[in-house]
Amino acid sequence: MATNRVLGLLLVGIWLIALVMVGGKVTAFPICNIDSTEMMNQCLPAVSGKSPKPPSKQCCTVVRKAKLPCLCGFKNVLPGLGIQPKLALALPKKCGLATPPECHF
Repeated sequence: MATNRVLGLLLVGIWLIALVMVGGKVTAFPICNIDSTEMMNQCLPAVSGKSPKPPSKQCCTVVRKAKLPCLCGFKNVLPGLGIQPKLALALPKKCGLATPPECHF
């Protein structure tokens, strides 16, 4: 359950990337030790849509680099971004990581 919350924070980072998109151009910026563009490109398919895909190896690589407790600070924003919180918060577990205590609802 805590793992799912951490993943949700990662998805919030993805949302922040979407906010930076202007005129088809994406400007990358760091969020919790990861590149926002990389997070968006690699993990969005695993946390959005009606038939989300399992996280790719590339997505899990990004998740492993992230400071998960930092990302947990964004968990309450996910629903407003069109990100499925349950899917987002499940990413760390799906990538073989433990969920930090800071990420529990």
